[in-house]
Amino acid sequence: MNCDLITIEFASNLIDRAISSGAEQAEFFFKTAKSLSIDVKDQKIDTLETSVSYGYSLRVIKNNRLGFSYSNDLKEVDKVIDNAIEATKYAEPDNFLCLPSYQRPSTVEVYDKNIALISESDAMEKILLMEQAAFNKDKRIKKTRKASGSFTTGETYIFNSLGVALNYIATACTAQLMAIAENGIENQIGWDFSGSRFLQDIDFEKIGDTAAKRALDQLNSRKISSLKGSILLDRSVAVDFLSLLAGALSSEAVQKGKSLLANKLGLKVCNEKFNVIDNGIFNRMLGSRPFDDEGVPAQSKILIEKGVLKTFMYNAYTARKAGVNSTGNAIRGGFQNLPSVSPTNLYIETFDYGLVQDFAKLVKNTDKGIYVFETMGMHTANPISGEFSVGVSGLWIENGEFKQPVKEAVISGNILDLFNKIILIGDDLRFYGNIGSPSLLIEGIDISG
Repeated sequence: MNCDLITIEFASNLIDRAISSGAEQAEFFFKTAKSLSIDVKDQKIDTLETSVSYGYSLRVIKNNRLGFSYSNDLKEVDKVIDNAIEATKYAEPDNFLCLPSYQRPSTVEVYDKNIALISESDAMEKILLMEQAAFNKDKRIKKTRKASGSFTTGETYIFNSLGVALNYIATACTAQLMAIAENGIENQIGWDFSGSRFLQDIDFEKIGDTAAKRALDQLNSRKISSLKGSILLDRSVAVDFLSLLAGALSSEAVQKGKSLLANKLGLKVCNEKFNVIDNGIFNRMLGSRPFDDEGVPAQSKILIEKGVLKTFMYNAYTARKAGVNSTGNAIRGGFQNLPSVSPTNLYIETFDYGLVQDFAKLVKNTDKGIYVFETMGMHTANPISGEFSVGVSGLWIENGEFKQPVKEAVISGNILDLFNKIILIGDDLRFYGNIGSPSLLIEGIDISG
């Protein structure tokens, strides 16, 4: 399919016909994806899949009612238009429905030809190398699970009746591995992940090495007694908690009464020693793009500044409902979905360098507590109240030194309280997907053995 020519002509015609059929506003969304996925087991290729997909959708507004239809068949254009228009007859009227007008897109690095042009043999070699690095770590690493990687190139096109006519091409590479350590008495699992829009940012050997180390560190783990102590959150675990907070920063959740941050704009909600940023123009990151899935330019914005809640994330609809501008956070799960509100690249930014330390100093500043590098049951946390109680594993720290692996511990509390109790922050920001955090040292946490 010649997207440069056919899509523009096709989209313009589709929009014109939708308007002629009675729509006041119309939007065409088109997405393609080419992906290579590889799974490895015992230094052999377990699965290798290539896929190419594309599809388009039409969103219309007629008499303040929404209509939506989609297809992956260009010959079904008449059906798509008819279905979208027909759907407006059964939708409830909503005065906040709208499409954005054209704005100049942002500039950001999201395309890497090394991913777009990678051969199957080169891709396989990298995933095999990742697994071999896990085996090379220690003879107690006997097996791996989910030694996998994906290499994807996608194009996005958005056209609407208000002048939006935009497209971009982006790449992505992700890799992850679970390593299993065995000592004849017990088995333990360790995991690591990396992702970027640029291939050179992925250290495949380091993923295998880190996953193996995590598994080995948990061998011979023991229970601990219950206490109120400190937790040193590994970056991957800090991301789990930040993801819970990210949901509360969605204007969609706020407007549906499902956010613990509702009615807290302008109030202190976190420790004043850091900011929470959502940045859609962070070069090379998985959540970056020149514009969101409605055509609004991606941008960087401070959501929480020095502990004070400054704004939420908005798409066009929730922004109009709140009487503000869209923040460029309209994201779709695919061409079959309407845009919702999601973060682009959300992360903790530190600016108080008296608070920021390297990881070794975070450990030395821990009197009694757990270095947590795995959680279990995070999905059970309450996104409205912020209450959580999750299982954790990691390493016991006493007097600033690692002592023993810890198993079957539970930490509980409230997500806002947790982010208020941060006493030190690492200088080691890392993203897992599109959420990023440095290591966090937090005091006064209930730990059950």
